[in-house]
Amino acid sequence: MNYGFVRIASAVPGVKVADCKYNARQIESLIAQAEGKGVEIICFPELCITGYTCGDLFSQQMLLDEAEMALIGLMNFTRSLDIISIVGLPVAYRGTLLNCAVVLQRGKILGVVPKTYLPNYKEFYEQRWFTSGAVHPDTCVLICGQQARLSRHLLFRTPSCCFGVELCEDLWSPIPPSSELALQGAEIIFNLSADNEGIGKHVYLQSLVAQQSARCLAGYVFAGCGFGESTQDVVFAGKTMIYENGTLLAEGERFSLKEQLTVSEIDVEKLRGERLRNTTFAASIAHGGQHAQPVVADSEFFVPKEFEITRAIPAHPFVPGGRALDERCEEIFAIQVSGLAKRLVHTHSQIVVLGISGGLDSTLALLVCIRTFDKLRLSRKGIVGITMPGFGTTGRTYRNAVNLMKSLGVTIREINIKDACLQHFSDLGMDPDVHDVTYENSQARERTQILMDAANQMNGLVVGTGDLSELALGWATYNGDHMSMYGVNASIPKTLVKHLVTWVAGTLEETLAKETLLDIVDTPISPELIPADENGNIQQKTEDLVGPYELHDFFLYYTLRYGFRPSKIYYLARKAFNDLYSEDVIKKWITVFYRRFFSQQFKRSCLPDGPKVGSCSLSPRGDWRMPSDASATAWIEECDQL
Repeated sequence: MNYGFVRIASAVPGVKVADCKYNARQIESLIAQAEGKGVEIICFPELCITGYTCGDLFSQQMLLDEAEMALIGLMNFTRSLDIISIVGLPVAYRGTLLNCAVVLQRGKILGVVPKTYLPNYKEFYEQRWFTSGAVHPDTCVLICGQQARLSRHLLFRTPSCCFGVELCEDLWSPIPPSSELALQGAEIIFNLSADNEGIGKHVYLQSLVAQQSARCLAGYVFAGCGFGESTQDVVFAGKTMIYENGTLLAEGERFSLKEQLTVSEIDVEKLRGERLRNTTFAASIAHGGQHAQPVVADSEFFVPKEFEITRAIPAHPFVPGGRALDERCEEIFAIQVSGLAKRLVHTHSQIVVLGISGGLDSTLALLVCIRTFDKLRLSRKGIVGITMPGFGTTGRTYRNAVNLMKSLGVTIREINIKDACLQHFSDLGMDPDVHDVTYENSQARERTQILMDAANQMNGLVVGTGDLSELALGWATYNGDHMSMYGVNASIPKTLVKHLVTWVAGTLEETLAKETLLDIVDTPISPELIPADENGNIQQKTEDLVGPYELHDFFLYYTLRYGFRPSKIYYLARKAFNDLYSEDVIKKWITVFYRRFFSQQFKRSCLPDGPKVGSCSLSPRGDWRMPSDASATAWIEECDQL
């Protein structure tokens, strides 16, 4: 089972200009290699059978005949192969010469796609030899003894996907043919190119391919001419690129003197889901692509080979790698600050109240308040941090809470909740030595009541601290820490909270604040509702109870962002966490995730306001509208069968 992935390849063979027999042998070699790797579709550069730089030799009948004979050889070579190959060669038709992509499989030509836009500026002179495919209506052409469909509007269907083809300059046009092909159903676009090198041109091309794949919500496979082409006036670097909805999956080595075979897997299921969710794409289908109906060519039936995906699966999809992390943290922090600033200005509030526990979430919320007050030029004394020690509060978290507030210059209040909770237990006729859910939740609700009443007392606004991961799992006390007047962390997952706090620590010059923040990051995550052990250490660790947050954030991302089913998420998680968690552990926690995710929707249905910062949110007014009483049966049953 390939879970919606289609393995494709972009290939650059060695070329000898005008030596079609040699070129065909190089193409055959790469087809064989790709077939052995389980590739379903392989794409080669523009005019790869003849070489792109033949110049006026394109007017020689010898070259055209040799090209057709080489294509016959390729057809014979692929007669017993399932792989679909896309090659480039000149095709004569009705007194014109067309620059074409020929799609072949199992010795048959599935279709011929002519180039639409022929560059005729600067170093390009294609109109001297070729005619645009726009001159000819959709028709058939006799080639290699077969009647093959000739059309710029060809769509090719396989058991796994639907794809289309365009050639080089077509991509550079204001409205590329691939845009219309995508609207007609193409999920992957293959581009046979002869893009030459120039200073800065490659970066521009990458942005062009990335944008087109994103705009079309499609996979985009680019294969450009390489070593062996004539360097009389220009140089070809042999570019291979594979994109998926704007993201680069794989790229070959530029300026290599050897052949290139770049292989990756495009997640067609993901692309289909993106198109279903994107109403603008559906609206574009209604308004675009009306000038020509697609011509559909079906491939020979075959069962796609099973394979293990080679593309990277990040273990922390909410957290970007490398230098992008700092940029992402700065942007997220700015969104949080802007959201809170607007709420304060709108409500004419100059005081915010929040509970400071010495944990990650309340720390991030406090840092957002600090930056917001500084931006609005309000005194930090208007930030009232209330620490509320309870039965499970440890010395480490208490010290961190107090030290952080002192170092940041906010107003500090301390209200111990033990006596209030004991009175409450007495009123309920409850044994305080029974540490059940009532024992835990009463503490969370007592703290929230204090915050709300203190905010009323000071004419302030309660800032919520709960994060996206807690909301997904329902790891919050209903009408306790679940409630606030504005939740600044509501769409930030736990794995990202750590990085945000660490990032802020790196921007601070004040030593105590920096050291405190780093110690908070290193503190085990805990609600601290159960008394500490005899040594004063945290006894109640959240991840021991509900599972590792990095796993739950992974499950959450692929559930919310793409709507994948449990079996596919489990498959991806095994790849991402191969060296960290066993299959049994992943299965255990993904089952817990779905059980909690469904049962806890009622908490998300009444969330307070809060800013969306990324592609995933659980706001009932924004991204997520789920019935509170939906059944998880189908999801749990699939988890049981993993």
